[in-house]
Formats: sequence, C-alpha cells, structure tokens
Amino acid sequence: MSVKLKQVQSHRELKEFIYLPAKIHCDHPTWVPPIYVDEWKSFNRKKNRAFSYCDATLVLAYRSGKAAGRIMGVINHRYNNSRQETIGRFAYLECWDDQEVAHALLGHIETWAMQRGMDKLIGPLGLTDQDPEGFLVEGFGHRATIATYHNFEFMIRLVTNEGYIKDVDYVVYKVDIPKDIPEVYRRIYQRITKRGGFKLIEFAKRRRMKPYIRPVFRLMNECYSGLYGFVPLDEQEMNDLAKRYLPILDPRFVKIVTKDDEVVSFILGIPDMTEGIQKAKGHILPLGIFRILRAAKRTKQLDLLLGAVKDEYRGRGLDVMMGLKIFESAREAGFEYIDSHHELETNTKVRAEMERMGGQVYKRFRVFQKPL
Repeated sequence: MSVKLKQVQSHRELKEFIYLPAKIHCDHPTWVPPIYVDEWKSFNRKKNRAFSYCDATLVLAYRSGKAAGRIMGVINHRYNNSRQETIGRFAYLECWDDQEVAHALLGHIETWAMQRGMDKLIGPLGLTDQDPEGFLVEGFGHRATIATYHNFEFMIRLVTNEGYIKDVDYVVYKVDIPKDIPEVYRRIYQRITKRGGFKLIEFAKRRRMKPYIRPVFRLMNECYSGLYGFVPLDEQEMNDLAKRYLPILDPRFVKIVTKDDEVVSFILGIPDMTEGIQKAKGHILPLGIFRILRAAKRTKQLDLLLGAVKDEYRGRGLDVMMGLKIFESAREAGFEYIDSHHELETNTKVRAEMERMGGQVYKRFRVFQKPL
C-alpha cells in the first residue's frame, strides 16, 4: 500500500496533525502529551510570531485513508541570515515503526527545502529554540519532561536509515539535592555578596516577578546569541512567552542576581508536572488543571528551564550563588532531585558545574543533519 502525503491546510487537518502523536504513543508509558491549548497556539500562524520570519509547511502521511505520520518543515530566515547559512529544519516527525512513511515524510521536506535554496537539513528542530529540540537517544526509561521530545527507540533507526547523522547532542543531568549544602558554597556566597556588589533577589509572590521579565529575556538574548539553534526574541515574543510561562512559574524557584540594579544572571525552575499532564491527557479543561497542579505539589523533581550569566561576570561565582539558593528552596519544598533540562554537550563550563554538584547524565537528545 502506497503512502500518500497531504499538506495541512484546513482546521480538520490541523486537528489531525496535533492529535496524531496521542494515537502513536497510546501505549507508551513514559510519553507525555503536550498541553493542547498551547499546541493550538503554536501552530496558529496568526498567533505565533515565529511564522512571520519562518517559512513552514505541515504535512500528514496517509495509508489506506488513515493518518500514518506527520512532519513539519521549517526555514528560519532570522537564524539563517544572522549566521549566513542556508539550513532547513524538520520538526514534529511522528510515525509508527514504518520506514516507508518516514522516507516519504523526510524526503518531502528535503525536496521542499532544496526548492527554497537550502543545502542542509537538520532536526528535529522547530520554529525557535522554545520548541522541542532533538530526539531522545539515551534515557528511554525515564518519563518525558515538559517541552521535550520523547520518541520511541525505533525513530533513531528510521532517521539514520535515511542518511542522517549526528549534528549535535544535548545532555540532561539529574542532580540529587543534598541534605546539607557544602560549606564551600556558603563561603563563596558570602564572599560574593560582601565584595562583589551583587544582590540576589528572591520572590514570594508571582506579581513581584513581572518587572524583571523583560530584563531576563534581554539577558537571555545576549547570553544565548551564539548558541546552537537560538534565535533572539523580539519584544512581542517576550510578551508571548511571559503570558505562557508566568502562570506556571513558582516564585520560590526563580532566582535573579543584580548589580547596580541591572539583571546580570538568573535561573528559572518549575516543579515537574508531567504526571498530571498525563492524567489530564494534555487538556486543561474542565478538570485537567487540577490534576496538573496536584502533580506539581506532589512531585519530588524540580525542572530547570532557563538560566544565564552575563558574559563579563562569568567565573565570579554567580552560578554558585544561584545554585545554593535553588538547592535551599528545593529542599525546603521537599524536592529530592533536579532535572537540568538541555545542556549542549560542548558547553563544558555548565557541564563542569553540574558535575561538581554531583550531577550525572541520565538523558541525551540528538539533532541530526543531512546535506541536500
């Protein structure tokens, strides 16, 4: 039976595209569905500003009239222009263990990208780096965390059989929260606060974080500008991200360091709520939000989302300063370990700090590439 492809154009087809993974992963115990209200916004060309500087196509594959796979093709012109590259991306690739379907979907995006002058395809990588990045290649036995892929092992075989090889890996550390914070960290903290003129800001209420949102995103733009796959945010995207994440941020796990009233470093964490998202099947309403909030209260895992230190202040101990306070807040809240989220395998400074805190790599994600 041949595979037929169809570009997503109608609301019905977009619905099929969004909900197909739930069918593929219905018996996959460690897979976590997306929060569907966010998913609809992400694929809405009128609501997701990234579509204003990205070419994109969404494609469904069919066998015998039934959806058998999906894929998204992306050309991020802002990213390509800033690096003088001609690179296309594939994202959101999903299918059953079917090489013919994978071949048809990837082949279609390869042709689509070549027709637009691209000479290389990488993925999975979405519109921006706020989208999931990289297929899981190690750590399949652990449940997914928010905003990450959680593919079957066969997906790696399907992709490599199509000629794709490693482009870059991200590693994820699991860091046990110590019962007693090492004294060396406390001494570093005291030395920095006394001599460096740095001030650590903590929060008890969510509304107190609002004045710091834009400074934090601006610092992120500055610090992440050279990182793989990162595209600087404009003011509207900052607003959109703030609306998306501020309601779920727990102020206890947001730490900001200032110097002369300027934000020079930050770290953001959230309680792992994926068990609740599983039980809610990705739906906020009518009762899903309560399952998600209940899971966030019961979890023993704190997920780090973002963090950065201004270049000129790196090596001054600000990471230790924030890390100590995150450990203290997490321990007081009853957490037992921290998930570091994605760290580029080549980011030796951050990796060294994770390992100095006793962290061990327990997941690895890979972005693949293929010359066109």
